[in-house]
Parts: sequence; C-alpha cells; structure tokens
Amino acid sequence: MTNYLQLSNITKTYGHFTALDDVSLSVDKGEFVTFLGPSGSGKTTTLMIIAGFEKASGGKVEVGGRSISELAPHERNIGIVFQNYALFPHKTAVENVYFPLQMRGVSRVQGLRQAEDMLSLVGLKGFGHRHPKELSGGQQQRVALARALVFEPSLLLLDEPLGALDKNLREQMQIEIKRIQRSLGVTTIFVTHDQSEAMSMSDRIVVFEKGRIEQVAAPLDIYHRPQTSFVAAFIGESNLIPAIITSGAGKTAENPTLGAFQYAGDDALADGQKVTLLIRPEHIKLSRSPVEGRKNARMIVETIVNYGDNALVIGRAGDIPMRVRVLGADVVIIKEGEECCISWAPDAVFVITK
Repeated sequence: MTNYLQLSNITKTYGHFTALDDVSLSVDKGEFVTFLGPSGSGKTTTLMIIAGFEKASGGKVEVGGRSISELAPHERNIGIVFQNYALFPHKTAVENVYFPLQMRGVSRVQGLRQAEDMLSLVGLKGFGHRHPKELSGGQQQRVALARALVFEPSLLLLDEPLGALDKNLREQMQIEIKRIQRSLGVTTIFVTHDQSEAMSMSDRIVVFEKGRIEQVAAPLDIYHRPQTSFVAAFIGESNLIPAIITSGAGKTAENPTLGAFQYAGDDALADGQKVTLLIRPEHIKLSRSPVEGRKNARMIVETIVNYGDNALVIGRAGDIPMRVRVLGADVVIIKEGEECCISWAPDAVFVITK
C-alpha cells in the first residue's frame, strides 16, 4: 500500500466556533477508513471538505500526491453516497447509474452497458428498468452505490449511508459494501456514529471528538488499546477506574476502593502517576466466591439486562460503578439486589494515561 489521501493541518471555523482543529491524516490506496464520533465531533465536516462541498479555513487535501483543495466538487473525481440516496425519481435505476457517465461525455450505448455491469456488481442484475419508487430502501441504496462507483472514482465517500435501513438490512449491507469495496480496490472513507459498523467494516477507525482526532488505529486496537479515556468510554462498554501507580516497575496500581492490583502493558509509568484503568465487561468473571489467582472485589447487583445469548450485569463495587458481561445461562447464579464476587486477571487491565 502507498499513501494516497493526505489531509494536512485542516482547520474549519464558523465565526468564533472551531469545527475542525488541525486535522491531519494519511490514508493508503485501497484502504477502508471510518470516521467515527458523536454528533458535532467534526467527522462529516471533514468528509465535506474532502468532497469539496465545504472549504477549509486552513490546510490542504491531496489525492495521489496532487492537491485538490482548490478544485470544484465535480472536478475531484470523487464518488459520494448520502443517507438519503438522492436518486432521480423520474429515471430508471440504470439511467440513474448512467447519469455521471453522461455528464462525462460517455456515449449512451457504452454508458448504459457500464451501468448495467455496475448494477450486477451490487447485486441488482435485472433491476435496471425499475424506478426508485419500485425499489426497496436497500435496493435504492445499492443503486446510489453503483452510481458513485460507475465512473471509477479516485475516492468513495459514504456519509452515514445505512442510517435509514432497518437492523437486519443494515447488517446485510455492511457485508455487501465491504465486498464491493474489496473487489474494486477503491479507497473509501465511511462516516458513521454506529460503533458496530465501524468495527465490522473498517481497516482503520479515526475517532473524532470536538473537532480533533483522538486516535487512529485498527478496530481491535481501538477497542483493546484506546489511547484516551474518551475513546475508551465511547467505543464499546467500559469499566473506567481512577488509580495511582504505586509501582511502575512492578506494574501495580491502587484505587482507594478496590485496593491494589496488577496491570499488564509494556509502558514504564512513574510511581505516583494518576491513570485510568480500563477493564472491558466481558473480561470480568462473576461468581459467588473469590477466584484464586485473580483480583477479586465484592459487587452489589443493581440491574440485570438480558439479551438472550448474554446478559449485562450492572452494579457497584463500593463507590465504583461496574459492568459485567456474562453468558445468558450464567446469569441465573445472581439476582438484582444481591452481592456477588467479581474478578479479573492482570492482562485484562489496560492503563490509560490521557
């Protein structure tokens, strides 16, 4: 892979409000990168600046080593799919897909042939004669994707394209979009606030917060090794425990309520340093009595949320709120209002210094 899309020191201000603050990012050719973050974090603004629909207050955007910052949107050769699809209601599916080729001067015979081929690639062979109103939401989404890809764009930008679909169809389209992206090798930027979409589809995730990039990493690194407390809290469910390093050499930390316990990791931390300890709920064992060889604590169970195959047990260990994820069959050992034992191994504890 080679560096393909480069954002350098991008800023965007609206009067006194700073929407983007010194955003820099490198994306490899053929990579699938997801912009993830809460509403107002800057992810969509960054996408619109790449597309050319917003002009950056500072910084530059390069694709393939060439600056596109001063180019109009239609000059950037970028394919875009929005949440609302934006299909022409009076045109058939194949005519919708042909439209960007028509704008580029491709003959009708050749263009319609390319459009039909692209519809086949997205799983809509034989649907070209239908109008948007004759297609389901998922089929319309595929037409919009085909239209964005038919002219072989330099980049594919997807702005929350699955937000209007129901859960099952959304999961199906996640798989389909990734399959199509891999088969074409198109460099893709995907914007979402849905963590499961980001985790399941991305080569890398870019986590935004308050106009800045908090972390860029592969999905499992984002989940297991978050670099800031915000990322740890935003991605998945977390137990975040304030602590002080009592022995950096011995990898020991202490919380006033839970006492001293070991943590894993290679970083050398200074004695007395304030940190946040992350323990994911699925790494905690729930039992009636202490488990030998693990750090144990007593927890009062407040709420049990059953999901069928698993359950989330919510409670408190002293003044520390705790969440434990257990298999559905295992939750029968405890009831709401009862006290239980929770335990974890040192390698389940990740230290966050920011």
